[in-house]
Amino acid sequence: MSTHDPIRQQFAESIAVKQKAMDTLVPAIAGAVAVMVETLANGGKVLACGNGGSAGDAQHFSAELLNRFERERPELAAVALTTDSSTLTAIANDYAYEQVFSKQVRALGRPGDCLLAISTSGNSPNVVAAMQAAHERRMRIVALTGRNGGKMAGLLQPGDVEIRVPADRTARVQEVHLVVIHCLCDGIDRALYPAG
Repeated sequence: MSTHDPIRQQFAESIAVKQKAMDTLVPAIAGAVAVMVETLANGGKVLACGNGGSAGDAQHFSAELLNRFERERPELAAVALTTDSSTLTAIANDYAYEQVFSKQVRALGRPGDCLLAISTSGNSPNVVAAMQAAHERRMRIVALTGRNGGKMAGLLQPGDVEIRVPADRTARVQEVHLVVIHCLCDGIDRALYPAG
């Protein structure tokens, strides 16, 4: 077997999953854009959370909104709940790692805000707890999941949106999550700041 074959296989699998996602996820992504546009247009903010690679995705999304995606426009209100090491370690040490996001949601979230909850399995306990806290604060949720949606899928309420990647492998789910994040950023920019 050539050392090139596994590399080609990674590309082929990624392309196949992205094609399947495009065929199935467009309505959910459009729904999520609508939720976030309504949030931001009404003076709300988007809080984002996840673990590991999903923490990176939360930060990537927040940076694209706060700074810019592909066009010049005013800053948009987004906060990644994954970045403050003092807060994260204090909550994890004093309470439990499961509460590192939910306590921040309760402190920072307001009715009309949105939570972007990211988990490839849909079962991350701290993301699940953040969703519960968001509902307590009367926030809407956009959930990025994979596999069967996990526990997160069962927490969704009317007005929430799940974008569930049709894949089981973590790497493939994460790759599609990144494309989805870029679709969200592009959709938000087009809706709030249409090209003149």
